[in-house]
Amino acid sequence: MKFKKTFLSIALTILISQGSSIAIFASSLSNSEIAPHPNQYGYFVDTWQNNNTNNMNINTNPAIGVLSGYLKLWKPGFSWDNGTKLNSDILNLNIEKVIKITSDRTDVEKKQAYLDDRRNQNYSVIDGLGEYTDAFIREAKAATTIPNNIPLDAVSVQYTDNGDENGNWAETTSNLGNMVKLVNTMRNSAASTTPAKNYYQYPRPWRWSSEVKVLPTLVPEKSSNPSSDGGFPSGHTNAATISALALAYAAPERYQEMLTRASELGNDRIIAGMHSPLDVIGGRVMATAIAASSLNNKNNEVVKNAAYNEAQTKLIVKENAVSKDRFSNYSENKKNYIERLTYGFPRIGDKNKPMVVPKGAEVLLETRFPYLSSDDRRWVLYTTGLPSGYPVLDDAEGWGRLNLYEAADGYGAFVNNVTVNMEASKGGFNAEDSWRNDISGNGKLIKLGTGKLKLEGNNKYKGGTEIDGGDLEADSKKAFGHGDVVNNGGTVTKEVDKLSINGSYTQGDKGILEANLKDKNDMIKVKGRAVFNGTLKLNFSKGYVPVKEQTIITCNGYTGKFTSVVTTGLKSGYSVKVAYENNEIVLHFNENK
Repeated sequence: MKFKKTFLSIALTILISQGSSIAIFASSLSNSEIAPHPNQYGYFVDTWQNNNTNNMNINTNPAIGVLSGYLKLWKPGFSWDNGTKLNSDILNLNIEKVIKITSDRTDVEKKQAYLDDRRNQNYSVIDGLGEYTDAFIREAKAATTIPNNIPLDAVSVQYTDNGDENGNWAETTSNLGNMVKLVNTMRNSAASTTPAKNYYQYPRPWRWSSEVKVLPTLVPEKSSNPSSDGGFPSGHTNAATISALALAYAAPERYQEMLTRASELGNDRIIAGMHSPLDVIGGRVMATAIAASSLNNKNNEVVKNAAYNEAQTKLIVKENAVSKDRFSNYSENKKNYIERLTYGFPRIGDKNKPMVVPKGAEVLLETRFPYLSSDDRRWVLYTTGLPSGYPVLDDAEGWGRLNLYEAADGYGAFVNNVTVNMEASKGGFNAEDSWRNDISGNGKLIKLGTGKLKLEGNNKYKGGTEIDGGDLEADSKKAFGHGDVVNNGGTVTKEVDKLSINGSYTQGDKGILEANLKDKNDMIKVKGRAVFNGTLKLNFSKGYVPVKEQTIITCNGYTGKFTSVVTTGLKSGYSVKVAYENNEIVLHFNENK
């Protein structure tokens, strides 16, 4: 689903069909590619407060309008029972998915689905904070009246979450009151799904098929008034996503985990039999736009900044990291989140639409990438977006195609040159960050500042890499893509066993090449020529003791020599000498007896 696998080929196809050359495409992209496109209602971030029951059409209500792709599948009637299927294949598949999921659910899933139905969504998503969960509950005075052990009579009694003694999910006067305020602010009245539900008039899954198995413990929650319990979009999903994005803004160290928790809660609505996949997708899309609108609202500047500062100084501290983290598995989180973006629906629409970034969407990454500009963050969203053509997701502004999970892993492509200026003194992600996506594109990466940036992807960008300050760490064999690497005055760190530089390598007198060595296979292969200067730093780890010699660098010819060699971790009694031999840099080891 990544940009590099889809969008580039799509864009090339479009340009070729117009008689343009690939070379023109590679050099002509500009900021117009990330310019926002309005929908019928204008821009969501400008009109979001029109989401109310006084505005009940796609042109006046942005929450209805952003979901208007549903009108390609479903024509609402004037009542819940007289709408028309416009795409029976997709809508039938939608209910078939609910039937399968409710038939296959485990006991663990049943319990989680019940709790996520009955608890306040603000409270439910707290455990996305992982190791900081208990600290947040304690310091925010968060509470729920829905116990972990489901009451035996829940099959006949409706239990409602009454929060704490004041009826709140958490307290704004607590030690984490600003974080609580941010969640409350973002979940204001303009976040309601009621207008959209009333407009689309799409029935709940159990009204479509008796094979949908509503959880027995949630049968008391089933509405007997079908005209007021529309399925599309899911209100629980909407609320949970807004809450999760609020906490993710304040505590971006848990960004992807908070996204995963909200996604899980949305999926639990299907497990419960209460909603369909399209309902959940709609809830997520609407919530993403609502969250961005709230964070862009100038009236909320004070509370969002206070919430972030509070999280960084009072919550995300070592002594609070004591809770069990349900979302510690990055690969599993990503798999689940990506699957739930589309729920496996086929791409039925135009598959060649370029990615569009909504106006104001970049604010969703504001604390996750504090060292990037607003335009830079828009490029991140642009290069990590979903392909076009999925049901419901192709709204004109682009809210449906945002993939915030992959966006949180950095660029998907360098369309233009990318400059990263990280200042370690500011702490957090300014001091150290990791980009885990596979980065393609024709642009160049330029690293400035004093912070450390780690590249973990299987990268293919072609513009080269320049290090003028700080540390750029290679955590994968192809971290530096296909271009030349020029180290003018920073540190290039080799963390992976075998690092490939597919162009030339040039190091100035202020540059440092730092190689972490743990076995005889650790080396750097430079495809082109090399220019050596500055410092070579060798870090021996895990008790590694070389036998006699080890090739550390190979290249296609070189000039110059490192002016200094620094070693750390080398076993006591050993010394190392650097030799320049036939396009190789070889380490010779001696045991001093």
